[in-house]
Amino acid sequence: MPIPVINIIQMRQWENATWAAGQTEADVIRRVGKKIAKRARKFTRSGDLILILAGKGNNGNDARAAQEFLSERKIEMLDVAAPESDLQKLEMVLQQKPALIIDGLFGIGLNRALDDGWRKFIATVNASKIPVLAVDLPSGLNADTGENFGAAIEAAITLTIGAPKIGLLAQGAWPFVGHLEVAEDVGLIPCPHKTELNWILREDFENFPPSRSVAGHKGSFGHLAIVAGGFGFHGAGVLCARAAQRAQPGLITLFTQENIYHVVAAQLQAVMVNLWTPKMELPDSASAMLIGPGLAAPNLVDEMKAIIRRIWRDLELPLIVDASALDWLAPHTLAKNLTRVVTPHPGEAARMLNTTAQKVQANRAESLREISRRFGNSWVVLKGHQTLVGRSEGEIFVNPSGNPHLAQGGSGDVLGGFLAGLLAQPALQADAGKTIRYAVWQHGAAADSLQAARANWVVEDLIAALGNAR
Repeated sequence: MPIPVINIIQMRQWENATWAAGQTEADVIRRVGKKIAKRARKFTRSGDLILILAGKGNNGNDARAAQEFLSERKIEMLDVAAPESDLQKLEMVLQQKPALIIDGLFGIGLNRALDDGWRKFIATVNASKIPVLAVDLPSGLNADTGENFGAAIEAAITLTIGAPKIGLLAQGAWPFVGHLEVAEDVGLIPCPHKTELNWILREDFENFPPSRSVAGHKGSFGHLAIVAGGFGFHGAGVLCARAAQRAQPGLITLFTQENIYHVVAAQLQAVMVNLWTPKMELPDSASAMLIGPGLAAPNLVDEMKAIIRRIWRDLELPLIVDASALDWLAPHTLAKNLTRVVTPHPGEAARMLNTTAQKVQANRAESLREISRRFGNSWVVLKGHQTLVGRSEGEIFVNPSGNPHLAQGGSGDVLGGFLAGLLAQPALQADAGKTIRYAVWQHGAAADSLQAARANWVVEDLIAALGNAR
């Protein structure tokens, strides 16, 4: 099950309920130490030097507990009580160029401004540019607000304990948090809290998508219709069609503009390519539709925009709207049984809400809710760091997968095509929310696997990797 995103009070209540149930703090700390060590081993090689910075509280105890499980690494343990006197020790160890620093200085209990001694100590860690693995949260960060207490560790990875803390998802916290991961199985009882935001885990998709019937055929797995591609943007149509193929719907038909038809058709074999015209009719077997990638050409007729607004209102099939077509939608109340998905990045979301991208980013969850409310209670995939998936009401899911190397042209077209290819399949339409979350997670996880293997991958590589992440 997804993990709730919680605040400090809820975390304390969870811990107290765990101790009341008979679990010991010592056992949980040891388990946390094992998780920290496992992550540190992935980040380093045998014989590497790891510097552990341990403070006075349980956050420091968690970091200390990792040493037991790092026998193949050289460990320098620095118990930091007085930062002024310990600063010289820190500088001496940093001269040895550790491969990794484990930050266990402060936990969620910090509630005061840091003095000059601590600010200098933290600044020295940050200035070293040595990768930091932060335990639970980067030291100096407020776990509820994401603000810092005068300074904060700039982590490459934050391994938060039990569940994500709400402040770690704030835009202002991102430069300090780095890549956020969750050590969820550390001996705590099941989380007693339910919250608006939920953290997606790869385990949420065990045995998903479900196995196909041995007697299945093309007609069993849907027919996706795509309207995409324009002059100067023909690649968007090709990319989303190829990504849709990775989802393996039974059939795919791409409708594109006449002035790019031949160059698009020449790049696709199994995908059927037809001309888009104002009188275009969907195949009788169509089971879902994607509109938008590559429709940014200035010579597109206004009639196309009106047709897309009508399709949005009337089409009884699942409809995914992406990219330029998002600007053509009009707020509208829709029939409750219609599946609609919009996939804006922050700039597109801002235009849908008549606001700014900065305001969207400042409160991403409420921005998602408002888009869904305005556009027929549609499903919203608010893209970006920690992509959100949700609707006007109910749970919102936070995606942990993906990395900054997705920031290249075409990656959004790939997500739209893959998502649409999944939603075209009748078996995956019953729980549209889970199917959407899987598409988003798989897209990011594919990028993560590529980044682990090579540094210069491109969007075409992303398409090839889709569906392989487990």
